[in-house]
Amino acid sequence: MRALVFAAGLGERMRPLTDSTPKPLLQAGGRPLIAWHLEKLAAIGVREVVVNTSWLAGRFPQVLGDGSRWGLRLHYTYEGPTPLETGGGMLHALPLLAEGDAPFLAVNGDVWTDYDFARLPPNPRGLAHLVLVDNPEHHPQGDFVLDADGHVHADGPRKLTFAGIGVYRPALLARWRQTVDGDPGRPPRFRLAPLLRLAMAEDAVTGEHHARRWTDVGTPQRLAELERSLARPQG
Repeated sequence: MRALVFAAGLGERMRPLTDSTPKPLLQAGGRPLIAWHLEKLAAIGVREVVVNTSWLAGRFPQVLGDGSRWGLRLHYTYEGPTPLETGGGMLHALPLLAEGDAPFLAVNGDVWTDYDFARLPPNPRGLAHLVLVDNPEHHPQGDFVLDADGHVHADGPRKLTFAGIGVYRPALLARWRQTVDGDPGRPPRFRLAPLLRLAMAEDAVTGEHHARRWTDVGTPQRLAELERSLARPQG
C-alpha cells in the first residue's frame, strides 16, 4: 500500500510558528509532527509515500530528505502558492498513489495520535474507511456518524470527529466534478468531504472509533499541550 501525507496547508492559525516552518514540520516530542506518521507508515510496510506541499514547500526535502532514514521513498508534489484542498490534493497526487485500483492510505500531516496504522483494512469494503475520534472541545459538533455495523453516515445522532486518517480507493475520486460549482481551476481545487458524503449515501464508507489519544495541532496552544503530554510518562 502507498500513502499520502497532507502537508500543503498554510498554517495561518499557527503563526508566528509557521512563518518559517510548515505546520507538519513543527516539533513535538523531539521530532517533526510528520515524522511520527512516517515512522508508523514504515512500521506497517509502506514504502512509497507522497507528501503534498504548498507553503514553504522547499523545507520538506531539506528536513525529511528522500525518506531513506525511515526505509521509505518520499515523493513531493507541489500544488502552487494556493493549496488544492484535500480532494484536489489527493487527485493531484493520484498518479503517484494509484497502483491500478489498489487502495491507498492518507493521513493529515498536522495531527498526532497513538492510533496503530496496522489496524487499517488493506482492502476496505467500500470506497473508503475512516478513523473517527471523540469530539474535541474545539469541534463539539463532530463530522460523521458511525453505526453499529461499522458504516459511516453523514448525518444522525452522536456524531464523531474525523481523525484525518483513512484508506481510500481511487474510484472515490471519479465523481469529483459533481461536488464542484463553477470553475475548479487547473489543477482542480476541491474538498474531499463532499465526495465522502456521496459515497456515504450509497453505504460505501466504513469506519472505526479510536478512543485513545489524538490531537489536531491547529493552534500554538494545542501544540504546547501536546508537547507537555508527550513529556509526561504514560501509564
